[in-house]
Amino acid sequence: MPRAKGGFKTRRRRKKLLEKAKGYYGAKSRLYRVATEAVDKALQYAYRDRKAKKREFRALWITRINAAVRAVGLTYSQFMTGLKKSNIELNRKTLADMAYNDPSSFSKLVEKVKN
Repeated sequence: MPRAKGGFKTRRRRKKLLEKAKGYYGAKSRLYRVATEAVDKALQYAYRDRKAKKREFRALWITRINAAVRAVGLTYSQFMTGLKKSNIELNRKTLADMAYNDPSSFSKLVEKVKN
């Protein structure tokens, strides 16, 4: 049986992986075995942090809404309950953006919720 050498497909597969490892420090960008481990780990981090990003942004929005609402004399939970009761369907991202960039309209919304 003939000896199987690293031919076209192997070279293409390795080149693709080393391309993903471009910019990594030292051997991680040059040696296939080390680059494989580095790229695998990087992809694990990317997957994990796509989920974590959603959590972190939601926490940021809640903090911003809470700060803006407390300035007017409500708590976050009272405000959210009031929004639901008055059938105002705005998500936390929009509310936080309003509180941060347009405080006057946000305070009008809070007054509407208070009543």
